[in-house]
Amino acid sequence: MSLFKARDWWAAVLGEGEEFDQGCLCVGDVDNSGSGHDKIVVGSYMGMLRVFSPHPAKPGEPSPAHSQLLEVQLGDPVIQVVVGKFVSCSDLLHLAVLHPRKLSVYSISGTAGNVEHGVQYQLKRVYEHNLQRTACNMTYGTFGGVTDHHSLCIQSMDGMLMFFEQESYAFGRFLPGFLLPGPLCYCSRTDTFLTVSSARQVESYRYETLAVATDAETRQDAEQHSKTAGKRLTADWTLVLGEQALDLSVPSFSPSSSSIFVCGERNLYCLKDNGHIRFMKKLEYNPSCFLPYSSVSEGTTNTLVGNHNNMLLVYQDVTLKWAAQLSCSPVAVRLANFPDLKGVVVTLSNEGHLQCSYMGTDPSFFSTPKVDAREQDYSQVDTEMKSLQRVIRQATRTQADILPVAETDEDLTVTATVSTNMDSTSVNTHTKTHTLKWTQMFYPPADLTGDVAVSYSSPTGTHTDNLLNISCLSTTCRKHITLFLLFSLNVPLCVVDFLEKSEDKEGNALAFHFLSGPRVTVMASKTSQRYRIQSESFEDIWLVAKELVQRFDRHFVKQGVKDFRNSFAGPIPLAEYFETVDHHFELRVSAEKYQDLLSERAVQFRAIQRRLLTRFKDKTPAPLQNLDTLMEGTYRQVIALADAAEENRACLNQAFVRLSSATHLLILLVSLWQGLNTEQNAILEATLLPLVQDTPQLGWEESVDAAVSHLLRTCLSRSPKDQALSLSTSQLSMPKDTVRLKKHITLLCDRLGKGGRLSLASEANPVMMPLTPSSENA
Repeated sequence: MSLFKARDWWAAVLGEGEEFDQGCLCVGDVDNSGSGHDKIVVGSYMGMLRVFSPHPAKPGEPSPAHSQLLEVQLGDPVIQVVVGKFVSCSDLLHLAVLHPRKLSVYSISGTAGNVEHGVQYQLKRVYEHNLQRTACNMTYGTFGGVTDHHSLCIQSMDGMLMFFEQESYAFGRFLPGFLLPGPLCYCSRTDTFLTVSSARQVESYRYETLAVATDAETRQDAEQHSKTAGKRLTADWTLVLGEQALDLSVPSFSPSSSSIFVCGERNLYCLKDNGHIRFMKKLEYNPSCFLPYSSVSEGTTNTLVGNHNNMLLVYQDVTLKWAAQLSCSPVAVRLANFPDLKGVVVTLSNEGHLQCSYMGTDPSFFSTPKVDAREQDYSQVDTEMKSLQRVIRQATRTQADILPVAETDEDLTVTATVSTNMDSTSVNTHTKTHTLKWTQMFYPPADLTGDVAVSYSSPTGTHTDNLLNISCLSTTCRKHITLFLLFSLNVPLCVVDFLEKSEDKEGNALAFHFLSGPRVTVMASKTSQRYRIQSESFEDIWLVAKELVQRFDRHFVKQGVKDFRNSFAGPIPLAEYFETVDHHFELRVSAEKYQDLLSERAVQFRAIQRRLLTRFKDKTPAPLQNLDTLMEGTYRQVIALADAAEENRACLNQAFVRLSSATHLLILLVSLWQGLNTEQNAILEATLLPLVQDTPQLGWEESVDAAVSHLLRTCLSRSPKDQALSLSTSQLSMPKDTVRLKKHITLLCDRLGKGGRLSLASEANPVMMPLTPSSENA
């Protein structure tokens, strides 16, 4: 058993299939026995009311059933139960039970029996109030400074505070700016009511202010009267929490100390009576209930906090003093005094687990047996250590013999299995191995790298491969394609030697059919050391060009050709590249338009909802004036705009991938055109591909424009005098068009073609030649 488990003193399971909440539990001497011992009163949402007088089970008692004093079916769900002086002609304690549409006050009394059955308890209704509004919660206290009796305040679901002075209804007031009900409590020291509004702020209202405020039957009347005549209801003070509150509590054990405790979703607050924060404790868990109580240290307060991890924690101000494990998550916690034990912690779960426990430890009567002391034989220990060291050295020498030695490369076999749950179009059996078809992408990807994890037992051995063979298939060559790029080599070549086998008997052409649709053809010249790659669109050439260049490099390095060079003669096809840029930018503009239209229609939809809700709440029905038709039409517009925005988002993702492919190809062409080294190529790639994906806050166009502008002002400036090393601090925003961006990219290629070099150290660059008048401004 855990040392920090709450010690069970008494427990019971209430009903079956019933539901309970934080207002369903209270303790007090509800039967007015005069002994000062508390009874436990529990109500449920099923309408059951139970009263218990717990005591630990004695030998021979099979269950705690003898502790139950009363069980009554009330018929209506029980929202909250409290014990107080609610009858004007009596100083005895009575039980107030809050139902959704009714407030009932009962007296509980016991009659001594004449036989062994003992005392018989009865529940008698003293009075009740039928509520005109659905109730949420209630609080009680000496409203207005009356000390002999308690009054009741009920908060309705539509934000009205209803005040009852014992058997009579006093008045009702609507809370300003109300949306959803929150916790409610009364502070007798300042005669104020405290609640947490849907604006996530604590609000305090004086009883005197509530009493003299404008009376109204509906919220609309209250708002109208406050604007024209009467006393307008305003909060005495407010405090913004920034989170919703679970419960409020004003301890009454020390009238001199002014503390208001608020249990939030993530924080525990202690406030002064004027709303200033005394202290705050950040919680690392989600609380389910809490209860402040008196501390043994003067000037401090202890707080019980339950959470959804079945834990009950005790804090002294902000210091955690104890933590105990419960059998279930509590939704309500109280402290009670019973005949055999004082300060018992009473907890109730939402499923009806009622538990009385105390926090401490039971004494342990187990004592560790005494170990016979004996002297250590150091010579024996030394001999054993030397023996172990010899074993370790021997294992180190023969470590290579432990691993199996593969005789040939074929000893390692990796088998890939395609899931049988995939649809038939997702499995391609055209080749010898199973390949996945890009059914979810109707365009080629911008990158073919992938991570494959294989676990096997072998001393050494690694294998890497590309994914070109699962993204495209070989096909017949097409002619008469206008878009092509021409590359040159300084050594003889045969394209087929660098790719898969081709159906072309002459071996000077290869055609690729991507699974998403595009076709790319590679053709080698028969009379010169040139080859060209052609396709129907600019960005589709990227994957084949990248793979071909990489295989050329690996092949000639393996052949030992040191002066091998792969080059692109130019010019750079910027017109085709800018078409991809413009298409991507148009989709971004469309996305913003859809977002603005959705915002406008959503505002209109919420406004119509509010007006309809006002009509429905009105006691006197009024014509809807076609508001329902307008609401349905607005709803259809919102759905249509949302579908269009989602379709545009998918097209935007596709456009960004195609833009990435086109940009990769542009970087490759510039690198081959100017012979850029690895460092310069990395700078160019970081400039033109700064983002992995577009975001609503930052897009590709403004990021690239800022990066290219910086290069034009530094390492690619026309002269050292024009170099500006300071970075721009202005916030990036989406441009109106792509004219400026295309002009800067054109200048970038122009200055690289005239001898400019990319470098982070701008002083190392030569002075640029004067540019033509058409490209004078950066």
